[in-house]
Amino acid sequence: MNSGQLPRWVDFGLIPFLNLAAAFLVSGLVVVLIGENPLEAVKILVWGSLGYGEGIGFTLFYATNFIFTGLAVAVAFHAGLFNIGGEGQAYIGGLGVAFACLALDHYVPWYVTLPFAILGSALMGAAWALIPGWLQATRGSHVVITTIMFNFIASSLMVYLLNNILKKPGSMQSETRTFEEGGRLPFLNDIFPSFGFGYAPVNLSLFVALGACVLVWLLIWRTKLGFEIRSFGANATAAVYAGISPVKTIVVTMLISGGLAGMMAINEIMGSQHRLLIDFVTGYGFVGIAVALMGRAHPVGIVLASVLFGMLYQGGAELSFEMPSITRDMIIVIQGLVILFAGALEHMFRPTIVRLFTPSRALKAKEA
Repeated sequence: MNSGQLPRWVDFGLIPFLNLAAAFLVSGLVVVLIGENPLEAVKILVWGSLGYGEGIGFTLFYATNFIFTGLAVAVAFHAGLFNIGGEGQAYIGGLGVAFACLALDHYVPWYVTLPFAILGSALMGAAWALIPGWLQATRGSHVVITTIMFNFIASSLMVYLLNNILKKPGSMQSETRTFEEGGRLPFLNDIFPSFGFGYAPVNLSLFVALGACVLVWLLIWRTKLGFEIRSFGANATAAVYAGISPVKTIVVTMLISGGLAGMMAINEIMGSQHRLLIDFVTGYGFVGIAVALMGRAHPVGIVLASVLFGMLYQGGAELSFEMPSITRDMIIVIQGLVILFAGALEHMFRPTIVRLFTPSRALKAKEA
C-alpha cells in the first residue's frame, strides 16, 4: 500500500465520521458555555429533524437542494476545479424554471412542464458557468475568482429582472406571478399521505435529485468523458500528454457543474415557492461545497452529507425554538464548525490513521 493510501471504508467512512464527531464535540462545548445541556440540545435537534413526519419532510426538502449543489461542486472537483459559483448558477437556473412554468402552466399539466423546467434550469445554470470555465481554460483566469464575481452579477441581474421586467403588474413585490397548477410539482404528502409529511414542502424534485446522483455516477466512473475528467483532475500535465484536451475538459466540466447547480431551482421555484423571487437560493450553493467535501465527491456520500445538513437546518430551527438561548446565529456557528472540520481540517486525523493502518496491512501482505 502506498504511503497515505487507506482502505476505502476508512477513507470514506471513518475519517468523515471523526471529522463530524470533532465538529459536534466543539459545538457541544459552545453549548455548555452558554449554559445549556449539550445532550438535551442534540436530542432536540435529532427529534426536530427525524422524530416526526413533518420534520423528516423538511429535512428531505433541504437535502434536495444540497444534493444538487453538492453534485455541482463534486463534478468540478474531479477535474481539479473549484466551482464556488453554485449560488449564482442556481439563481440563474431559476430563470429557466420560471420561463418554463410561466409559458406552460396555463396549458399543460405539471408532468409536461417538468421536463422543460429541468432543461431550462440546466441550460441557464450551464450558461452562467460557461464564461468562468472558458476564461479558466483559455486565459488562465482562476475559476474561484470568476465564479465569485458571477455570484454577485447574478444577484444584481435578478434584482433588475424581477423589478423591471418579470414582476407581476401592479404588485409591489419583487417576484413573478404565482404559477398555476401546471407549473407546480406535487408535494410528497399529497402522493404518499401515509408518510405524514404534513405541511413540509418536500416534493417530486427529490427524485430528480436522486436521479441526478445516478447519472453523475455513471458519467464520472462509467464513461470516457468521466475518465478524462478524473485524469485531468489527478494530473493535468500527464492528461495533456496523453491527448486529453484541457480546454474541452475544463469547459465541459464547468457546463455540467453549472447545469447541476441550476437544477436546484426546480425544488425551490417549481416545488415550493411556485414563483420566482429574490434570494431564493439563501446559501445553498455555498453549503454544497461542504457537502461535496464531506461526501468525498461521490454521489452516495453527497446524499448522506445532504441529509446531515438538512438535519442541521431543520433540527436547528426546532432547537432555537425549544432553547431560546441557542439562537439561529448559534445554529449557523454549528454548521460552520461542521464545514470547518469537513473542509479546512479534513486531513487533521489522516496522518495518525495512516500510521495506524499501514503497518498492519503491510504485515498481512508479507504473511500472504
